[in-house]
Amino acid sequence: MVDRAARSILGAVRAVTYAAPDLRAIEAAYVGDLGYIVAAHGRVPRTQARAWGAPAVEGSPMLTLGPASGEAVYLRFVESADACGWRALETLGWNATEFVVQDVEALADRLRSGAFEIIGPPARLTRFPMIRAMQVIGPAGECCYFTQIGRDSGLDLAQALSFVGRVFIVVAAGLDVDALYESYAGFDNPIDPPVATPVRVISKAHGLPADTLHRHGLIKLPGGTLVELDEYPSSAAPRVNAEGALPPGMAVVSFDADTLGGRRFIGPPAPSALPGTNRVAACLRGVAGEIIELIAPSRQASPEARV
Repeated sequence: MVDRAARSILGAVRAVTYAAPDLRAIEAAYVGDLGYIVAAHGRVPRTQARAWGAPAVEGSPMLTLGPASGEAVYLRFVESADACGWRALETLGWNATEFVVQDVEALADRLRSGAFEIIGPPARLTRFPMIRAMQVIGPAGECCYFTQIGRDSGLDLAQALSFVGRVFIVVAAGLDVDALYESYAGFDNPIDPPVATPVRVISKAHGLPADTLHRHGLIKLPGGTLVELDEYPSSAAPRVNAEGALPPGMAVVSFDADTLGGRRFIGPPAPSALPGTNRVAACLRGVAGEIIELIAPSRQASPEARV
């Protein structure tokens, strides 16, 4: 638990990191189909692997991608044979990455002949009809939501600055949505309490009727970004990973942070491996096993950041 005096606002989503079996397939799909650009090819530094609490991934090939807009919001893919066969929406932890897009119908037309499987075609959201969203499964089993926000929506959400823009929502799943909020109790972000609505892609993944209600809530972040917390049915299993490895699939979400002080981390803070950043990274583990990475100014790597 973080002392009230040490609490701060959890910042905007900065990166999503996946363990994936084939980086060449990922690069072809995200560059060719989504128009993303390669920010870096490399290998996982020892310090970053330890900060993730995953020393076994040291030296693994890593691909970093970003939107064509040039915004410093990244996707990182770490090569891992253990991730073969993983599919989102079936296990607990991080499960979906949501991108803001300029034209979801045009994107759907493009993806129908590509490497992404459309599991939820473009449709208006029940609660927010000015938003059209589509859900797909990517080449490594990852779930991506692509969302077009109507003009003059009145919603404080990130805007698409390229055809497929930045990640603006990340989704974590657990068996008890109220318990999921505990992972963020040390921050002073506003929240939306849970509501229950049909979420067809969750129902389909678990063999439930399409109109099954699922509880979900929000953690509000700066920059028009959000954490969505979803309650999954009892058929969802904990994410299993090899000793010292990252969880398969969507493993880590990185957030901006003003400070690391007063928190207990799963590994020692380390220089951030994101491109062009002189910052320090340190990781918390959430209630559902999700890894929450804080990216703070390098001066914050102090004795207060405990392991």
